[in-house]
Amino acid sequence: MDKKNEAEITETSSGLSVSKFFEGIKEEFEKVVWPSRKQVISESAAVLLMVTLSASLIFLVDRLFTWAAQQVFG
Repeated sequence: MDKKNEAEITETSSGLSVSKFFEGIKEEFEKVVWPSRKQVISESAAVLLMVTLSASLIFLVDRLFTWAAQQVFG
């Protein structure tokens, strides 16, 4: 750890203030790389598709085991 980070940690731990906290939040939000609208839509569609496919597969496997159990214990 370099001296600058040690100084920041010491300063932060010795005195917490609400204004410094919100300044830190603002600085961190400026570093965030926000996705574009197109990227959010395409990734959301991919997640919805995978959830739908996974749920369908689980449903089909459940139906198969239900059928098999009825055949055995029927």
